[in-house]
Amino acid sequence: MKKIFSVALIFVLTFVLTACVSAADKKEKVKFNKRQLKKIELVTSPTHGSPMIVMRENYSDVPIFGEATATQQQMVNFINKRNPNPKLNCTVPALVNLYWIEASREGIRPDIAMCQAIKETGTWAYGGDVIPEQNNYCGLGTTGGGVKGAFFPNPQIGVRAHIQHLLSYASKRPPKVDVVDPRYELIKKFRPQIFGKLTKWTDLNGVWAVPGNHYGEDILNLWLEAQMPDGSDASLDAADLKVFLADDKAAAHVYRGLVNMEREDFYSARDDFQVAVDTEPELTEALFNLALAQEKLNKNDDAIKTYDKLLTVDEKFVNAWHNRGRLKLAKDDFKGAIKDFETALKIETINADAYNDIAVAYFRQKKYEDAWENIQHAAKQSSTNEVVKANYDKFSACVKVKKKK
Repeated sequence: MKKIFSVALIFVLTFVLTACVSAADKKEKVKFNKRQLKKIELVTSPTHGSPMIVMRENYSDVPIFGEATATQQQMVNFINKRNPNPKLNCTVPALVNLYWIEASREGIRPDIAMCQAIKETGTWAYGGDVIPEQNNYCGLGTTGGGVKGAFFPNPQIGVRAHIQHLLSYASKRPPKVDVVDPRYELIKKFRPQIFGKLTKWTDLNGVWAVPGNHYGEDILNLWLEAQMPDGSDASLDAADLKVFLADDKAAAHVYRGLVNMEREDFYSARDDFQVAVDTEPELTEALFNLALAQEKLNKNDDAIKTYDKLLTVDEKFVNAWHNRGRLKLAKDDFKGAIKDFETALKIETINADAYNDIAVAYFRQKKYEDAWENIQHAAKQSSTNEVVKANYDKFSACVKVKKKK
C-alpha cells in the first residue's frame, strides 16, 4: 500500500511540476515592426532635481517635532510650481492651511509633513494605487498590487490622519483629538519597537516606505527646495548683502547663485557655485547646483566631471546618477548611461524615469527587446508620467504581442 501511495505521489508531483514549467513557457511572443521603429524616436526624461539651498544642519538631526521654517505662501508657490493642476478636493492654499492647523496642534513641523505628502502623492498627480477621492496624502494602508488603502471623507480628516500617523512613530503621547488614523492602534499594539521612538525624519527610512533607503532625505530635499529664493531684484540685493558680509562664504555664494538661476543668468550662477565649490570642495549642494548650471550652458563635459566629484562625496545622490546617465546617453556612451540609470534604480526602486531612459539607451542601439522590456517597467510604475506615456504609446504601436501556445 505504501509503495502504491509513493508511486501516486511521485506521479502527482511530476504532473504539477510539468504543468508549472509548461505555464512558465507560455511567455509573450513579441514581434517588432522594424520598418516603423526606424521612423520613431524615444525621448529621455528631463533633468532630475532642482538647485539646492545650503543646509548646515545634518539631515539625521532634523526632528519631526518643531515649528515651520518655510512659510505657508512658500509652500503654496512650491506646490503650484511642481504641479499647476493638483488633483485635490480643496484649493492649494486651503490644504496648506490645514497642514498648519493639524500639524501645529500636535507639535509636528507642518512644512516638512507637507513635503512628505508631496513625495507620497507626486505633488497630487497620483498615478499609483491611491486615487484623489481618498483624501489619503501619505499612502495610509497601501501595500501595492492595487490595494488603495484608507479613504477619508474630506481633506481635513485626511491631513489629520497623516499627522496622527506621524505622531504614532514620533511620540507615545496620544493625539489631542479623536484618532482618525486607522493604523494608529495597530502601530501601538503590534509594533512596539517603533511606536513613539522615531523622532527624526531620517528615522523613517525603511520604515514608512520599503525599501525607502533614502526616504527621509528625499523629504528634506523637497523641504529645502520649498525655501528657495525667487529671482526678484529684492532677492538679488539680499544675496549681494550675504556675499558682502561673508559670514558663511560658500553658503552665501550658493544663495546668490540660486537667485541668478531663477533670473536665468546662468553664467553668473555658475561662477557663484564655482566659488562655493572652491571654498568648500565637498559641499554637495554647491556641486549639484554647479552641474545644473553647466548643463544650462551646454557645458556637458564639465557637468559630467562635476557629477563625478559629487558622487565621490555622496554615492547615494540619486539625482546625480540619473543626470550623469542622461549626459552620457547624449554622448552615445550607452554602456555608461545604462550603468548610471541602474545604479539610480538600486537607490530608488520606484523610478519610472530611470527605466524610461534605459529603454531609450537600448532603443538607440536597436536592441528592441531590451528597450521594450524597460519601457513596460516604466509604464507600470507610472501612468501619469507624460514622457513615459508618449514613449510607450509610440513604441507599442510598432509591436505585436502574442501569447505562446
